[in-house]
Amino acid sequence: MIQAIGLTSTPRRNAPPAVADLTFDIRPGEVTGLLGPAQSGKSTALRLLLGLQAGRGATLVDGRPLHELARPAKAIGAVLGDVPGHPRRTARGHLRMLCAAHGLRAARADDVLDSVGLAAVADRRLGTYSLGMDRRLAFAVALLPDPHTLVLDDPVRELPPREAAWVHALVRRHAAAGGAVLLTGRDPGALARTADRVIALADGRVVADQSAALFAGTRLRPHVAVRSPYAQRLAGLLAEDGTEVVSTSGSRLAVYGATSAAVGEVAYRHGILLHQLADESAAAEPADPDQADEDAAPRTAPRNRPSPRRRPHSPLYPLRYELRRCLGVRTPWPAVAAALVASVICALLLARGGAVHASPLRLLAGWPAAIPLPAAAVGAGALGALSYGQEFAFPALTPGFGPEPRAPRLLTAKLAVSGALALALAWLAALVNSVVLRLALGPGHVPDPTTLSATTAGWAALAVGCAWTGVLAACAFRTTALGLSAVLSVPLLVAPGVRALLGGRTGRQFRDAGGALWSVLSGDSRADDRAALAALHSAAQPLFVALALSLSGLVIAYLAGALRGRRRSRRPTPLPSTAAVRIDGEEG
Repeated sequence: MIQAIGLTSTPRRNAPPAVADLTFDIRPGEVTGLLGPAQSGKSTALRLLLGLQAGRGATLVDGRPLHELARPAKAIGAVLGDVPGHPRRTARGHLRMLCAAHGLRAARADDVLDSVGLAAVADRRLGTYSLGMDRRLAFAVALLPDPHTLVLDDPVRELPPREAAWVHALVRRHAAAGGAVLLTGRDPGALARTADRVIALADGRVVADQSAALFAGTRLRPHVAVRSPYAQRLAGLLAEDGTEVVSTSGSRLAVYGATSAAVGEVAYRHGILLHQLADESAAAEPADPDQADEDAAPRTAPRNRPSPRRRPHSPLYPLRYELRRCLGVRTPWPAVAAALVASVICALLLARGGAVHASPLRLLAGWPAAIPLPAAAVGAGALGALSYGQEFAFPALTPGFGPEPRAPRLLTAKLAVSGALALALAWLAALVNSVVLRLALGPGHVPDPTTLSATTAGWAALAVGCAWTGVLAACAFRTTALGLSAVLSVPLLVAPGVRALLGGRTGRQFRDAGGALWSVLSGDSRADDRAALAALHSAAQPLFVALALSLSGLVIAYLAGALRGRRRSRRPTPLPSTAAVRIDGEEG
């Protein structure tokens, strides 16, 4: 059973909280409906329940706080909107990627697609899905870890009648199998037909908690909706004539057993101003506190206690998840092709401009002196930036509830995959560039990309460093564009500063110190290991030093953020004062 106790949202400025002291249960084998008009706090209540929004209160899952569960998505499946998946990814690929995140076998995706009726269109791209198909996919995502409880925010919103009937049938099947369901809605008639219990909200508070049968029998009757600044005075006058009047809020009344003409005449005779007078067939805001369930027992609710933060966790199979995320769409391959084409063009420009005097690294990378960074290195940085840019642009994971995109294990997997792709791209670019330059200059002027040397090692390090810079920057800034901008800022902004710092005598001293250190470590006083000295000379170049500094700064920023988040999650909360609170709002 799920218990929501004392849920209260954080108020904005001088406005009252959208949800205040909300307490209710989600019982097994039942469908619980959360009813209320727009701006009544339904969506806020669900986000507070799931820990996705800052506020106060507690959510208990079988008596255990939700934030203590290692994998809350396996206890509660949520549909809070349409699936923000990549439009070029297929439904099967999207669910198999999430299977890796939840530690499930890939065949589970096919089972869920079949259960929601999407098996025939599982290999279509998400961008071609209709609204009804996308809503079914949202249910597939929620049902993937096989949760016991479903939390649904207005699941039939904007759906045609046929799809809405399918949603209600699925909800009833889940409850009949012993599961618990909480769904919100604005239509009292539809909610009463689907739910076993109806909880009505008004201004962010529970004003009624009834069985669906009692709700339909007492509130789904024709009535006159009245809104007036003198509602209480009008209610007293109508009650004197034996008319049933229910106050739905401070200025709203529901009048039963009378016509709008009769209510208007009473108001006119007594000079009462009316802002609304309309006949309605069903009450959207059943608001009589005395109609709460008689068996609603008092429960203890924490007061003025912030909702605890849950410790972030990564996907169970982060490498498998990242491979499916990266290879499941075609976005990386145009970037690779563009980098190779640009690298070949740069190699041709290098051949025409006198490649004989260029360094081996520039020949291998196709890197003319006028270009701040090799095209393949920029492509590697773009691949790294895409790894987190697409993660945040099309969020398959749910921070705060599901696996965290910034979890250390997932970051490590992204660094490994982007590094491998960067190495492959660097090798392909070097191979293509060497073929182009040998055709233009002859075989004796171009280094062999298939042999391991200081030049090939330096080129590989540059490509991997650019890819990792893109990954870490996109992780910090949450966009692909800023991640790639961080890669380009290394040669354009950071390297000039390093060049000014290490230029002249300081740079020579730095390289001489590296050579002396290698001599001591290798035991060769003559220091004739040319490959090692060449590598040290390359490492002392301003671009490599700038890249190392940028990577160090991004890693430190990530670690600082992780430590700050862990400190917040471990921060003890003061013991709250408690009070027994009944659902009808009376303190005991």
